[in-house]
Amino acid sequence: MARILTQEEVTRQLADLTGWRQEGTSLVATYTSPDFPAAVRLVDDVAEVAEQMQHHPDIDIRWTSTTWVLSTHSEGGLTQLDVELAHRVAEAARAGGAVVEAAS
Repeated sequence: MARILTQEEVTRQLADLTGWRQEGTSLVATYTSPDFPAAVRLVDDVAEVAEQMQHHPDIDIRWTSTTWVLSTHSEGGLTQLDVELAHRVAEAARAGGAVVEAAS
């Protein structure tokens, strides 16, 4: 069972996640890949990591753009699993040449 993070913990950890923002009980970011196949590869790369973590993101893909929504639904909020997966998404995106949109 994962522990819900405090708002202070979320804010502090978001400082290390360029382009990620908090929306309610979720962490959200959008990445733009060089082309559609690269966007699909990013989803596939993260799918393998998510399966290993047993922590699965909500993903929206539109042409070269992928939007990632992370939340620990079973706990009703944000946990360290969400932060860890956000870092893994960011790493996979960088490796695949994707760039993150600025957090609003």
